[in-house]
Amino acid sequence: PRPGMGAVPEPGPQAPLAVLSKVELRVSCKHLLDRDTLNKSDPCVLLLMQSQGQWMEVDRSEVIKSNLNPVFAKIFTVDYYFEEVQKLRFEVYDSHGQAGVGTHDDDFLGGMECTVGQVSPGTAPARGPQPCPLPNAGLSQIVAQKRVTKPLFLKYGKFAGKSTITIISEEISGNNGYVELAFRAKKLDDKDLFSKSDPFLEIYRIDDDRSEQLVYRTEVVKNNLSPIWEPFKVSLNSLCSCEEKRKLRCVVWDYDSRGKHDFIGEFFTTFEEMQKAMGENKVQWDCMNPKYKIKKRNYKNSGVVVLLDLKIHRVYSFLDYIMGGCQIHFTVAIDFTASNGDPRNSCSLHYINPYQPNEYLKALVAVGEICQDYDSDKKFSALGFGARIPPKYEVSHDFAINFNPDNDECEGIQGVVESYQSCLPKIQLYGPTNVAPIISKVARVAADEERTKEASQYFILLILTDGVVTDMADTREAIVRASYLPMSIIIVGVGNADFTDMQILDGDDGVLRSPKGEPVLRDIVQFVPFREFKNVSGAA
Repeated sequence: PRPGMGAVPEPGPQAPLAVLSKVELRVSCKHLLDRDTLNKSDPCVLLLMQSQGQWMEVDRSEVIKSNLNPVFAKIFTVDYYFEEVQKLRFEVYDSHGQAGVGTHDDDFLGGMECTVGQVSPGTAPARGPQPCPLPNAGLSQIVAQKRVTKPLFLKYGKFAGKSTITIISEEISGNNGYVELAFRAKKLDDKDLFSKSDPFLEIYRIDDDRSEQLVYRTEVVKNNLSPIWEPFKVSLNSLCSCEEKRKLRCVVWDYDSRGKHDFIGEFFTTFEEMQKAMGENKVQWDCMNPKYKIKKRNYKNSGVVVLLDLKIHRVYSFLDYIMGGCQIHFTVAIDFTASNGDPRNSCSLHYINPYQPNEYLKALVAVGEICQDYDSDKKFSALGFGARIPPKYEVSHDFAINFNPDNDECEGIQGVVESYQSCLPKIQLYGPTNVAPIISKVARVAADEERTKEASQYFILLILTDGVVTDMADTREAIVRASYLPMSIIIVGVGNADFTDMQILDGDDGVLRSPKGEPVLRDIVQFVPFREFKNVSGAA
């Protein structure tokens, strides 16, 4: 594959857990409580996740007008961690459309909690009118069964009448991309007496058990028998389970504010057939009403639905790159500033102990041994910064530790280790701690690679340092520039210094910006304080 750059995923703050998979959740309800006097309730679902004991809203569905048995078009996506208990909560509200769903102006119709991976008693959030424990359904159970129906509860564990919520889950197997579709219709049947129909389109995926899953619901186009709906995007997994021949059912309705939508017609298709609409081509289907077809002798259709355009956006995974031949080019940059201490002193972070490696070597080997599997020539660039180097003993911030300026590469991780050990007696640790020059040096090579448009190399810069960066402004600028390139930066903090600045560069507490305020295009920096990992396995 030749994907655009930027698909290699960056881990979280300390990457304690790997995302086992992503799960899509579809929500529907039945027999909701009717809180409205003239019409039926206008339900909306909020998804909340518990974080550090607090319930935080993750996402919310659309509001469905006047419907006690809603099927929500919104698809909720959650990361599934096998090792962690993640508590989710679904809250259903009758929306009154003022300050936003979930406020005190809205009527609470019921809630249900579930935990990810392990069932544990949950408590209701402080928000809303229901401060009480609610029964749980394990998401591991939901994932295994794919479809779970549970009752909705009001405050104090009271049943919300016969109200139920159904969660249908589907694992997203791989990062398979999405498709952008643009539909219109022509000459639809008029279902209204004094005006024209208000049409909207629904697309359903037909699963192997012949059940139908709502994929997308368009907006309503008022008073128009030849509507043009807004283009929309759906994942290929959601649309057709990544199976081009899977049957799809498309239904056109005339919208009714009371929820009693009039059926205009339907047609069946597949994603394979839809793809004929790519480029200048268009695909159209007769919108058929089966009852009219039986009753009316000269019935032709209830209008025509046209697919104006289809664009496939493939999202490539890290594995797609590797299997497509992309090589990882690994560069290590080692801090040789005086704050590390005299290497001849056993208290120095650079002290070479004949019985066990120092922290610099431990971090180098832990990261390097992973990266070398993805580099066919097993040659790694090894640079140093912050030292006076021979022959003139001038300070350098990007010197080759093998002292070969024409070829800074070493043979494998062992070659880097040997160059590091032989380099120490020849240099004078000095300062300051400037890392921008090395970032810019690797970035120049990455920029040359990007111009080839071949995605054949991705560059990882491992910076091993013991303290505060001196050229913070220049470093921020260099990282913002590098975020546009096929490049990631791992910073390992060695020793017990204050690494506050490194956390800023990591960007996990907010978007990193250049001194002029320009944000990074991608989060390409991962900071790890080695002291938190030195007594555990290298894999951690």
